[in-house]
Amino acid sequence: MFKQLLKEYEYELRATTHLSKNTQKAYLSDLSHYVEYLLKKNITKPEAVNKHVIKQYLMVLRKHHTAPSTVSRKISAMKGFHQFLLDEKLVDDNVILNISRPKQEKRLPDILSIEDMETLIDIARGPSPLNLRNIAMLELLYGSGLRISELLALSTNDLHINQGLINVEGKGGKERIVPIGTEAQRALKTYLEAGRLKLSKTPTPYVFLNRHGNPISRVGFFKILKSLATEAGIEKNVSPHTLRHSFASHLLEAGVDLRYVQEMLGHSSISTTELYTHINKKQLIAVYDKHHPHAKRRD
Repeated sequence: MFKQLLKEYEYELRATTHLSKNTQKAYLSDLSHYVEYLLKKNITKPEAVNKHVIKQYLMVLRKHHTAPSTVSRKISAMKGFHQFLLDEKLVDDNVILNISRPKQEKRLPDILSIEDMETLIDIARGPSPLNLRNIAMLELLYGSGLRISELLALSTNDLHINQGLINVEGKGGKERIVPIGTEAQRALKTYLEAGRLKLSKTPTPYVFLNRHGNPISRVGFFKILKSLATEAGIEKNVSPHTLRHSFASHLLEAGVDLRYVQEMLGHSSISTTELYTHINKKQLIAVYDKHHPHAKRRD
């Protein structure tokens, strides 16, 4: 019965929610695992599921060292499924509704030094259309702190290069205007004039194209960035988000007000931006411990 209900819920999830396809896929995978657990416990009817059963399942996840972020996502998926069972009048209440998500430790994101960024950009330089595209993408990710999704969604109408500005559509469809520096302006102009025209096979509004003239994908650029980082001898785990983190951290190191950084990053809450102040404190302590003669006595 549960497997049939899960198929029905899958249709409901795809037809009525605003979740991304990746999130839908993750939720359905989580629920498939959950249903398998229930069936192994000989629980075949929705009304047989209670809080004790759910807590036992979550305990199993913890025993398998499932990351708190993954457990939190699984709980979200389960809440939606149990709400569906309630809406279909198959149960009298949503038994998971008051189950709390595990606390998640805030991990400090990796950042690159200014020297590493310069090396990465230098490695990417070259005369080909793809080289020109890669430089422009790197300059916008690091120079303006864009999310990779925002970068890939840019259309030619979003660019106001002579004014040093671009329009960006962020999370939740929120639009913001982001400044771009001289290097990014120069890289964009060069790419548009000498790179994009050669890559474009058919008319398209997207700025960044692959060798076939189609919009470049997240995976495609991620592979390019990993290759460039390896060639540059950077041992850190470098992703497009690493460049965004580096942008924010370097601005704060230079004394830029936190709220300005919040606005440029498109964070709805300043508490998200405050994470970068912790990065700077950590770096400050590391520098102190390395160079101050009395640092070793701080214990």
